[in-house]
Amino acid sequence: MNVPEPRRTPLPDPPENARTPVRAHRTDYAGAVYGSLLAASVIAASDLHGAHPRLSLIILLEVTGIVFWMAHVYAHLAGEREAGKAVSWREARRVGRHEWSIVEAATLPALAVLVSPWLGTGDNAWLAIGVAVAQQVTWAALGALRAGATNRQVAVEAAVNLVLGLLIVVAKVAVGH
Repeated sequence: MNVPEPRRTPLPDPPENARTPVRAHRTDYAGAVYGSLLAASVIAASDLHGAHPRLSLIILLEVTGIVFWMAHVYAHLAGEREAGKAVSWREARRVGRHEWSIVEAATLPALAVLVSPWLGTGDNAWLAIGVAVAQQVTWAALGALRAGATNRQVAVEAAVNLVLGLLIVVAKVAVGH
């Protein structure tokens, strides 16, 4: 059975007012943006009670990041391998390193959960959600900047990611966690 090759369309020329990319190759902050949105979602959906709710949330954040990292690595390896070829450990390590930012994106929100009582924010998770959304917007804007986007494109990237983060906030408020 012949599997058709995916269609490849040429990339359009950049607009004349685009910045010169910092690097010659593609930038990829997708894992950091995705991981930040994932962290905000985990925090918003959690309603942990018990003896150690902050510790439970920190562990939940990190474990969720690791599980989603593993899922992304597997999906990439399974979805993009050449027919009839086994996946090498070298390729698996390369993809694992590339997707690691999903795990890293949980670190700052987890740290915010840890320090929130000392900052006077109590045991709630609002500081951590704010950190997750802020880093999501920052990674998206940085990715656009490094790719040579115009100021308008950077602003749109930041705004879209802010809206996505705010949707998580709205969901948390609506559900009452």
